[in-house]
Amino acid sequence: MKNSQRNWVLLALMITMMLAAMDSTIVATSIPQIVGDLGGFSLFSWLFSIYLLVQTVTIPIYGKLADIYGRKPILIIGIIIFLFGSAACATSWNMNVLILFRGIQAVGAGAIMATVNTIAGDIYTVKERAKIQGWLSSVWGISAVIGPAIGGAIVDSISWRWIFLINLPVGILAISLISIHLAERKIHNIHKIDWAGAITVLIAGSALLFGLLQGGQSWPWISVQSLIVLIIAVVAGILVLKIERRAEEPILPGWVWKKRVLFGSNLGTIGMGITTMGVNMFIPVYAQSVHMVSATEAGFILAAMSITWPLFSSLSGNLYLKIGFRNTALLGMITVIIGASIFHFLPFQGPIWVLVLIQLVLGAGFGLTSTPLMVGVQSTVRWGQRGVVTGANMFSRYFGQSLGAAIFAAVFNSVLTSKIQNPPADMESKLPAVNDVVSDLQSHKLTPDVNNYLQHGFFDAMEMVFLGMTLTGFITVIVLLLTPAKFPTLDENK
Repeated sequence: MKNSQRNWVLLALMITMMLAAMDSTIVATSIPQIVGDLGGFSLFSWLFSIYLLVQTVTIPIYGKLADIYGRKPILIIGIIIFLFGSAACATSWNMNVLILFRGIQAVGAGAIMATVNTIAGDIYTVKERAKIQGWLSSVWGISAVIGPAIGGAIVDSISWRWIFLINLPVGILAISLISIHLAERKIHNIHKIDWAGAITVLIAGSALLFGLLQGGQSWPWISVQSLIVLIIAVVAGILVLKIERRAEEPILPGWVWKKRVLFGSNLGTIGMGITTMGVNMFIPVYAQSVHMVSATEAGFILAAMSITWPLFSSLSGNLYLKIGFRNTALLGMITVIIGASIFHFLPFQGPIWVLVLIQLVLGAGFGLTSTPLMVGVQSTVRWGQRGVVTGANMFSRYFGQSLGAAIFAAVFNSVLTSKIQNPPADMESKLPAVNDVVSDLQSHKLTPDVNNYLQHGFFDAMEMVFLGMTLTGFITVIVLLLTPAKFPTLDENK
């Protein structure tokens, strides 16, 4: 493929990635208006949960379909489904219907996430992929910054429904560029789709992620609901193993998990996914509640990570060509541990610039970890298996993020709840309910002593989150040390 064509394809991939990446951030700023129009405040969190759940569990299925039918048709179909879901979301008449249409959007997003990185692996060499992954990673950073701003502007000037309709012209442009410029090898083989495997993978993944998203939120971790969901996930998981062993073309081939290089890389990606959620979930609310910064300022603190992530993702190419994929990822996770450890030396209400520094260091670590593990697994297989390994790696990242969301929410909430439920005797009657802490702190209506006590509670909870991130980083380092240092290269694009 000519460089001019590749540049157009890369632009199309970045535009397509932006559709999926920006959708959550642009919706977040519109929640008050959506709830005001449709009602269903108790359900709004499902606008995000359903999107994450469906997108995650469909990624490995699309990865296999991309190997069977080619990347181009799967990606175009995925964009069309995403755009159909977007248009449907704009017509929603109540919150339940909007949640359903968000799920349809996510079906398309799963195809986008599975195939964009696979196509990048197809048309660029191993050396070039680090730079390209940096470009693709930058889309997430840009989306995190401009998504809320665009969403707020659209809601203020037009209507929340246009945050979904704006996807249509962008998606049509992406389809046009892909159709014109992406030339793909023709596939003439007749394949048999593993429908039984696909359905059981969906059931197992959905049950597991549903339990992680709801546990500790809608019901206690130790409860009948958690037990039922766990049983469904385990039974479906056992069925997946049995079905995939017998399938002619399994959705999740056994070799993906039997090869130490792939298994170790995917476990390492899960660890990285867990770690990212500690800061993504709690740095904004911590900064607003303890440092009393505005929502916009808190967003910029979080966005600092998006500066160094794509930068070090691009720089990782020279590193992994010299010291290997595994060792570069190790260096990245050690950097993450250093970044997370800085918080433990931060005094209460320490300077804001230290929070920014932590984000910059973490971004560098994630960039050095994510790209080598992605490019590394892609380099171990040929074209016909690249979709499967890319899908498995992307699934691992999102599964890790779901796991991290559950773990760190439990840690943060338990520390803060304990602080509120076991206060000093002179403060028992003054403290607000747990659900009102954030709003009461930001409204400045609390007395100075209560305000100070609660801010210390937030600080203690955040410290435990960073401790969890540090421990997760150490476990991930151990996993990577047990992964072979040398990745066998079968890639045609060396």
